[in-house]
Amino acid sequence: MPGLPADGLDAWLAHLEGLHPSGSAGIELGLERVLAVKARLDQGRICPVILVAGTNGKGSTCAMLERILLAAGYRTGLYTSPHLLRYNERVRINGVATDDNSLCTAFAKVEQARGDTALTYFEFGTLAAWELFAVANPDVIILEVGLGGRLDATNVYDPACTVITGVDLDHMEYLGPDREAIGREKAGIFRTGIPAVCGDPRPPQSLLDHARSLGIDLQVLGKDFGYLRQEQQWLYWGRANGAAADNGEAIRRGGLAFPGLRGDMQLANAACVLAALDTLHRQLPVAMKDIRQGLLECEIAGRFQVLPGRPTIVLDVAHNPQAARVLAANLAEMAFHRRTLAVFGMFADKDIDGVIDALGERVTDWLPCTLDSRRAASADFLADRLQGRQMLLGGRFATAADALVFAQENANEDDRILVFGSFLTVAAALQTLGRSA
Repeated sequence: MPGLPADGLDAWLAHLEGLHPSGSAGIELGLERVLAVKARLDQGRICPVILVAGTNGKGSTCAMLERILLAAGYRTGLYTSPHLLRYNERVRINGVATDDNSLCTAFAKVEQARGDTALTYFEFGTLAAWELFAVANPDVIILEVGLGGRLDATNVYDPACTVITGVDLDHMEYLGPDREAIGREKAGIFRTGIPAVCGDPRPPQSLLDHARSLGIDLQVLGKDFGYLRQEQQWLYWGRANGAAADNGEAIRRGGLAFPGLRGDMQLANAACVLAALDTLHRQLPVAMKDIRQGLLECEIAGRFQVLPGRPTIVLDVAHNPQAARVLAANLAEMAFHRRTLAVFGMFADKDIDGVIDALGERVTDWLPCTLDSRRAASADFLADRLQGRQMLLGGRFATAADALVFAQENANEDDRILVFGSFLTVAAALQTLGRSA
């Protein structure tokens, strides 16, 4: 196709970055551009779609949905973002990352259809993912919302079920200054007559009001469904088959294995998954054995990922105060470690002080580093914020790789190395350690 990149996936990704003034890291919310190109591509319904939004936990929720549905024998399509090491991670067919050639073919179709429409990097990728799903013809598609919900590119596809894992402060420059504003943006994925699940036990009133205005029977964690942690297992409770509150029978599913993903917060995510699947039982019936198998097999890099060996290395993409608080709680549940050396890199537009405060009691030695992004906070800036809180610095590092090497050289076997603050921080650690995502 004349005028299009001919040197493979890297050339295509560079092309995508140059299409819109915001580049790959920039954001411009809105549905007009993606709707116009979607129409030109004649993208229609393929199969049931599960649309997942939330400040934290949506990636883990999507991963659990994928594994359970695969265990049940369904063909799956999964679209997530961002990626850790390779763009291919964003589009999975039947649990396998898409190959370069398929991605390039899909990009070419979107490029041809867009005309002079300046799609953002994420919008282009979302449309291309749907082209890949159309070829694969899956039984179910799981879409992870990129940012917010109401104006996110994934919201142009009609869901059979919507999930909001939780609402907290993040991306406030785009979504609003408080939980009420952010909750309303995330509630924008709701549809009249479409079941909805919320994993936030105290949802913003704006989210509840929007659901009520659409006549949606919204299921809320702790009210309509939930979980009980037990010795060596857990129990789910909710409505039989996701039925409406006025005629649904209560159900209890005991003897469930803990998810393969670590941390207590994963039980809340798993409960959301079961509630969502119950609402879809007529279209996508799932047996208890499939749920148990899927939860056990689920894994996702960078979500409280504990690597084998000594010293212990923990990888976590936590990049806002809520996620940092969950990370701190998970660290507290681990076996004793004399010191915790933290490889710490973040974007400058995040709540850096809030993240530091959340983890201050769990980290003994901070190793601030500069990430490879124009949005990154410099190591010097991070160090200044840490020193302002009387945190102990182990140095300042030009890259996350440098910080990790220092940590490995200076940690004892009974110490712990924590790598966190961004997807880029974890990605750099995986590359340094020679591990795949």
